[in-house]
Amino acid sequence: MFLCWRVRPPAEGRFLNDSPGAASAVILINQGGGSAGGDDVADKVRAALAEAGIDGEVELLDGAKCAERAAEAVAGKVPLVIAGGGDGTISAAAGAIAGSGTVLGVLPLGTLNHFARDLGIPFDIAEACKIIAAGRTQKVDVAELNGRVFINNSALGLYPLMVADREVQQKRLGRSKRLALLVASIRTLIRFRHQRLRLTVNDSQTATIDTSLLFVGNNDYGISLPAAGKRESLSDGELCVMVLRKKGRLGLAAASLRALVGLRRRDDMIRLDHVKTIKVDSRRSHLTVAVDGETVQLPAPLEYRIRPRALLVIGS
Repeated sequence: MFLCWRVRPPAEGRFLNDSPGAASAVILINQGGGSAGGDDVADKVRAALAEAGIDGEVELLDGAKCAERAAEAVAGKVPLVIAGGGDGTISAAAGAIAGSGTVLGVLPLGTLNHFARDLGIPFDIAEACKIIAAGRTQKVDVAELNGRVFINNSALGLYPLMVADREVQQKRLGRSKRLALLVASIRTLIRFRHQRLRLTVNDSQTATIDTSLLFVGNNDYGISLPAAGKRESLSDGELCVMVLRKKGRLGLAAASLRALVGLRRRDDMIRLDHVKTIKVDSRRSHLTVAVDGETVQLPAPLEYRIRPRALLVIGS
């Protein structure tokens, strides 16, 4: 499947359509993720691309196939992959593309679309396609967990338990993502427990902590209103590491509520600065981890690192 667009491999900050030279792109849409589901998604994307001056076919895939198809595109020296779906879909495509000469275009078709928001990509399909058509590229960081690329964040403790509970509710009860997460949050707080973790930061500083939540972000995340959950930059070259202080159940519930509304107290969270790598070890052989909204079981230790400016992506 080819996109009829005359481009050549770009440098950062240049427009893809500045210069002649035949090339092609692939358009990958997760047919089952977020708001991308539905029989008319291909027609909507195709019409928006045509309106933006781009002719092309849309390939509808299951989420698990997006990374595989993106990797095929990279191996085939395709200069542009357009990925449409939620953050998990974009993360999967980015994992295949990072470190290559291929450019990633983002169509935010999921529920939250954190990466697209922080890139300045409009959530409206037509407006997002105009951004892609303009083709202005930039290099952004990605993070890695045990060799797996992620674009937003990863977490241990309470959050992956909430995500797993939410997914079960969505599949078995048909609840919306937001309602399922609310119910999962309440249930997880009721049955929470701390984990003892051994952290090694930048291969030198080591500490043992008891915590119910360890957060690792790709670049710095705001935790105060009005910027709670947002990133001002995607290319600072550092991980954002935050550890929730050990608290009782009521203290944890209060801290969680403050976090939800973007408030902070000095005794809620420890923030580690200037982190390039962090190793997380445990007495457990495997740890449940959330990675860009997906819950996985990984063998300990967990090894995180930042890959500065490894992904070439189209932004606003």
